Amino acid sequence: MIAIERFIFNAFGVNTYVVSGKSRECIIIDPGCNSPAEEKELSGYIHDQKLTPVIMVNTHFHVDHILGNTFVCNTYGVKPVVHNSGKMFWETAREFGSVFGLDIPDIIKPVTFTSEDDILVAGDVKLRVLYTPGHADGSICLVCDSQKFVITGDVLFYGSIGRTDLPTGDYDLIKKSIQDKLFALPGDYTVYPGHGPKTSIGYEMINNPFI
Repeated sequence: MIAIERFIFNAFGVNTYVVSGKSRECIIIDPGCNSPAEEKELSGYIHDQKLTPVIMVNTHFHVDHILGNTFVCNTYGVKPVVHNSGKMFWETAREFGSVFGLDIPDIIKPVTFTSEDDILVAGDVKLRVLYTPGHADGSICLVCDSQKFVITGDVLFYGSIGRTDLPTGDYDLIKKSIQDKLFALPGDYTVYPGHGPKTSIGYEMINNPFI
């Protein structure tokens, strides 16, 4: 059985996920912790569950989704796994952070890159990568076929989609990513988005007003 734990971190309400299985190895997705209390919440869960983080992955490199990267890297020795099309965002993360009043003193630059149909493996956890640009270059979604869920970052939300007015955003492209990649999944797959509550592929296919 695969477990997925959600934490809501920082002023932007980023959903950080820890996905683990029987092996007790885990994958940390979009660590947004931005205070000692939030760092303690994340590390406390990992400690209490006797988990070993072996992968940290960012669905995209917008600043609100990477605020905890340095903490996770320093604590567990894992560097971010990303899609290399998002290079512009880690090269300009400090500048973007300052626009939103965020001080990012240390950027852990990615050294491991992933692409369409790669499988990220942590013990018995297997997450399949979908490349889904439109909200930002480098945006990926992570599919767990064995447990029928997908982590969508800021591509698809409950009743909404990711904003497209930021650099490299493109409404037609995000709509295509959702229709071609996410809506190709079975309707009973649970959607765990980068912000807000969970939903399902089937619900969004019928009810999402942006698609």
